[in-house]
Amino acid sequence: MVRDYSAFLPGAAPARRERTVLERLGWGPAFARQIDVDALTETPPVRVVAVHRSGLQVAGDGIDEAIPPGPEATVGDWLLFDRVRPRSSRVLERKSLIKRRAPGTGRDVQLIAANIDTVFVVTSCNQDFNVARLERYVALAFDAGIEPVIVLTKADLTEDPAPYVEEARKVSDRMPVVPLDARGEEPPEALAEWCKPGWTVAFLGSSGVGKSTLTNALLGTQAIATQGIREDDARGQHTTTRRELHATPGGCLVLDTPGMRELQLTDAATGIADVFEDIAALAARCRFADCRHETEPDCAILAAIEDDSLDPARLARWRKLQAEDAFNSASLAERREKDRAFGKLVRGAMKAKLDRKR
Repeated sequence: MVRDYSAFLPGAAPARRERTVLERLGWGPAFARQIDVDALTETPPVRVVAVHRSGLQVAGDGIDEAIPPGPEATVGDWLLFDRVRPRSSRVLERKSLIKRRAPGTGRDVQLIAANIDTVFVVTSCNQDFNVARLERYVALAFDAGIEPVIVLTKADLTEDPAPYVEEARKVSDRMPVVPLDARGEEPPEALAEWCKPGWTVAFLGSSGVGKSTLTNALLGTQAIATQGIREDDARGQHTTTRRELHATPGGCLVLDTPGMRELQLTDAATGIADVFEDIAALAARCRFADCRHETEPDCAILAAIEDDSLDPARLARWRKLQAEDAFNSASLAERREKDRAFGKLVRGAMKAKLDRKR
């Protein structure tokens, strides 16, 4: 059966109609512009809706199946599905990509999610609240070009959530902060502004902060298992064990993710600069362009510390993230250079072999 995908190509005339399967999966002009009608019919578009250890679960128009590992893809990616050689399915250019340095002693990069429109950075109004962790998540979102929203759960369990809201707003003035009770009826209404039909949102945060509870609230079900927190330290255990997209009744796609105990930034200098734009603005006023903000004369950052307009703890966190990102990004750049050198070596060897045959 040949399917008609012409409505998804650039320039297609808008019409009042029921949203198609692909549109309900988040398909739009950003992806349609990358392909032509022939490619659409020969290799139909599918979206990665879940990542398993054994491979990827993809869904499309009349397609819902598992494919083996092969494409360098993550949940949320769009593929041009090659039925004969699924490992060769092409990944379409992404609107956004969330990544981190993979856990462990190596310097590999782990892809977390692609084509996300809004990231809900979730934390609780209890001992789990940590400004440094929030800054990391928000930098991750900014660097990916994704709109972040900080969601403060368990607001109903504290006498006054205002101090938590105030501290969260200090992370950046470029995003909203939403306190709520994840277990009540608040989430669908409080988060409705960002949960639009065809939109893809993701909940990120540590274990036990209520990500799965929020996902269930948006889905209107209890399909995702949840667990309580330990009373002694307000820490949670992993409930979600895989990254998977879920469709809400309103047409939004929601990604629930496992809690991340380790979030090391890599190749995220832009996101860090966006979170700490107040420090970047001060640094631009220093006398020396290479000022290290330690003992140099006419250092605007040191002056801000002196007059209490800049918190020394925030400066320390900025330094730490910059150093971490520089270290991890340098390792990434070295690997890329080695890959290029190896590729050049292989091409040279192949050329020499061909020359000998002539």
